[in-house]
Amino acid sequence: MSATDRHNLQTASRALRARAFSVHVFTALGGGFALLAMLEAVREHWSTMFAWLGVALLIDALDGPLARRFDVARVLPDWSGDTLDLVVDFVTYVFVPAYVIMASGFVLPVAAPVLGVAIVMTGALYFADRRMKADDNHFRGFPALWNVVAFYLFLLKPSALLSTGIVAALVILTFVPFHVVHPVRVARLRRFNLGVIVLWAGLATFAVIWDFQVTRGVSAALCAIALYVLGSDLAIRLAARAAATVAPDSSGTGSS
Repeated sequence: MSATDRHNLQTASRALRARAFSVHVFTALGGGFALLAMLEAVREHWSTMFAWLGVALLIDALDGPLARRFDVARVLPDWSGDTLDLVVDFVTYVFVPAYVIMASGFVLPVAAPVLGVAIVMTGALYFADRRMKADDNHFRGFPALWNVVAFYLFLLKPSALLSTGIVAALVILTFVPFHVVHPVRVARLRRFNLGVIVLWAGLATFAVIWDFQVTRGVSAALCAIALYVLGSDLAIRLAARAAATVAPDSSGTGSS
């Protein structure tokens, strides 16, 4: 190999590493937006706070495909994208939303500190669980989507007692081994799931822009999507089990 070829190879390698590292920087940027969201939450500028969390959510949706496209794990083996992603996700999905749920007045005041601590602790434990995703890439248990929980509290404005019960139930469901669909990673109905999430993002953005003063139709659509994400796998499994139970009975009836 000539000196020119070696120089070109080294230059290309530096360019690949720089491009790969830019993906890590992009991921870390989500943590910066989480800080901006926290500042707005302290000021009780809730819509602006959700806007910043929305930007962080968009980054989280994009950084994984970018990392796989640019083969970041191979190009930068000394940097753990998985660890970086978990750190940023904990801040954006758990820590900032835990403060929001505590400080926004939706849960009972006597329960707010306990629930806030429980959210942070169970979220940290969930992210440390190597079994947090099933073999088919479904999440196991409630996947610590506390930013989404906070969003629905602002959208629906339930009573303090009901809000407290919902948050407490979701804390417990973090460790219940039911499956929650991952709209990008789960192969089954992937295109449909992606369409549903895009629709949810559009409706959620609309709700934030209008400070959650939206029609019942928008609220109903957002709630339907949430129920689908949480319960679709369970519904499909129950339907498959029912079909499997009916099939032998049908064949037995036909043979007689």
